[in-house]
Amino acid sequence: MLEEMDLFDLMLKTLEPFFLAFIPLFVAMEPIGLIPVYASLTSKMDRHQKRSVLLHSTVTAAAITLAFLLVGRAVFLLLGITLPDFQIAGGLILLSIAIVDIVSTARFAPLAPMPGVGVVPIGTPLIAGPAALTTLLMLSELYGFTVTLIALLVNLFIVWATFLSADAIIDYIGEKGAMAASKVISLLLAAIAVMMIRRGIEGML
Repeated sequence: MLEEMDLFDLMLKTLEPFFLAFIPLFVAMEPIGLIPVYASLTSKMDRHQKRSVLLHSTVTAAAITLAFLLVGRAVFLLLGITLPDFQIAGGLILLSIAIVDIVSTARFAPLAPMPGVGVVPIGTPLIAGPAALTTLLMLSELYGFTVTLIALLVNLFIVWATFLSADAIIDYIGEKGAMAASKVISLLLAAIAVMMIRRGIEGML
């Protein structure tokens, strides 16, 4: 029994950095909140067009986030930016994004099929937007490249699976339900942003 508890504690300690990286990135990418937008932008497309948009959006988001994760630390060194500097600046940006999303009442009307919609605006800036990119750089500095990369890949898979099931999810919880979930996630993003600012100030002091 004691050995099982020790093994469980070891697993928790091993997985803790992953979850600490996964959760802020999930909140920043906000796949549930993007469902109404994605469903609206693809509502007049056939099944083949939707699959094409899904592929393009996922590949675009993956390419941008991976590139940002790879060169982010080099940019830090080149510009002489410290982790506290970035935590404060990134926290302010995330807080602004969260506040705008919480108070926003904008709705997305169905649009006619558009070429390249999977790249822009779905791939970027909806999936790989300022919040996700800012969070990636912060997490890389806090938990390391490998842990952040794994958390990113898992989140990209969740985004892909969520968009693949977007129509079914909308039918089940409704557009208003998805928007309500988006507001809750934005509130969590605001809390994470405040935490980043606090840590940045503490690091400077």
